[in-house]
Amino acid sequence: MKKLLSIVVPCYNEEEATPIFYKTIHEMEAELASVDLEFVFVDDGSRDNTLKVLKGLHQQDERVHYVSFSRNFGKEAGIYAGLEKAKGDYVVIMDVDLQDPPSMLPKMLSEIENGEYECVSTRRVDRKGEPPIRSWFARKFYKIMNKISSADIVDGARDYQMMTRKVVNAILSMGEYNRFSKGIFGWVGFKRKWLEFENVERVAGETKWSFWKLFIYAIDGIVAFSTAPLTLASVFGSIMCLVAFLFIIVIIVRTLIFGDPTSGWPSMVCIILLVSGIQLLCLGIQGQYMAKTYLETKKRPIYLVQEEE
Repeated sequence: MKKLLSIVVPCYNEEEATPIFYKTIHEMEAELASVDLEFVFVDDGSRDNTLKVLKGLHQQDERVHYVSFSRNFGKEAGIYAGLEKAKGDYVVIMDVDLQDPPSMLPKMLSEIENGEYECVSTRRVDRKGEPPIRSWFARKFYKIMNKISSADIVDGARDYQMMTRKVVNAILSMGEYNRFSKGIFGWVGFKRKWLEFENVERVAGETKWSFWKLFIYAIDGIVAFSTAPLTLASVFGSIMCLVAFLFIIVIIVRTLIFGDPTSGWPSMVCIILLVSGIQLLCLGIQGQYMAKTYLETKKRPIYLVQEEE
């Protein structure tokens, strides 16, 4: 009996790309003949006709299933919902815009079926087509994350990966509200193989990730998998206390020698502004962790379903 491969596809305003994605996978089914296929599309509260397209695909192919959210909950929620819905022995997560090359699926499946690996992940080796400043920040983010966290996050890592049921269950067991999938994938471990590919442009539509959204996403990742910023805040505080103590000594000595305690006020104003800035930075760092803890304690659902099939 063949094993089942579930293809999890988060979608947000992707009415143009969705039919192209389905057609592309359908045309290469012969290369995936060793398994049966299941499509799990997650409509993340799209405002276009994405849901209508998914319903049409379901009517023409009973292997196509979908989950439609009551509103936009984000890609992280979409991935989690797709993994929950998937019934496959193997599960692969893919972007509907075909920036995750379907041509890699046979190789990924072969590596999984050999039994040597529990997970086959992918990474981009270049960022052609991206703004240079965005690529620079992305590379720095991965370097920082690997230095300050216990999660194994490779530069250029994608959500595009194929996993055994054991890995999927491990990921689902992490039911945290504030999710950062790249970190979760690395944190759960298991024997993993990396496949590389060159950047591919979207087949249709426009990216939903602005620089600001990526920046917030990066902060979420750092807060979710590292307490290093809190340590940094403590270090800043200790350094500034030491600097303040040294300045007190300098002022006392200067007053005793020159008898002019009021001169130098411009530099003092700059010092006050610097210290105040560092204090606000440290408070902001602590606030981020408190906010995440606050959201976790509410125990809100990761997503709400409007309809599914």
